[in-house]
Amino acid sequence: MKQAISPINNEIKLQEDEFIVSKTDTRGVITYVNRTFMRVSGFSEPEMLGQPHNVIRHPEMPRGVFRLLWKTLESRQEFVGYVKNLCKDGSYYWVLANITLDYNSNGKLQGYYSARRKPQARALKAVLPLYQEMLRIEASYGKKDGAEKSMAYLLEHCRQQGVPYDELVLALDR
Repeated sequence: MKQAISPINNEIKLQEDEFIVSKTDTRGVITYVNRTFMRVSGFSEPEMLGQPHNVIRHPEMPRGVFRLLWKTLESRQEFVGYVKNLCKDGSYYWVLANITLDYNSNGKLQGYYSARRKPQARALKAVLPLYQEMLRIEASYGKKDGAEKSMAYLLEHCRQQGVPYDELVLALDR
């Protein structure tokens, strides 16, 4: 389904009490979406199920954040971070994403749950310059090394602040 969607400068904002929920398998293939996800993204359930979650990846979202996301999940920890997503019509929406591990009754990892809510405006103001610099780094290093270099930049910024990324995110969202 990955199709070329041309981004447009139209933000869809979540309401304070809305949550976007999805579930994926261990490879990031969507197995469940809630109605809020469908309404905000503009994709129907049949269009989403069986697709990689990156179908909604906005091109202005640094790949380094997703590199950190997968490294965090691979280390069996939950991930918390800010994500700009792409809608079917090219609009975008920002979320504070919390991704947790989903184990079956035998204790085997079977996938991930993601619950996303509206981020604080002040938090996005703090994160945007970091993400813009990460995008610049990715452009200068290219696809092969860019994500790793931009993730390293983000982690170094967090180290200088004295907190891991998830703690920085949560502190910004208070």
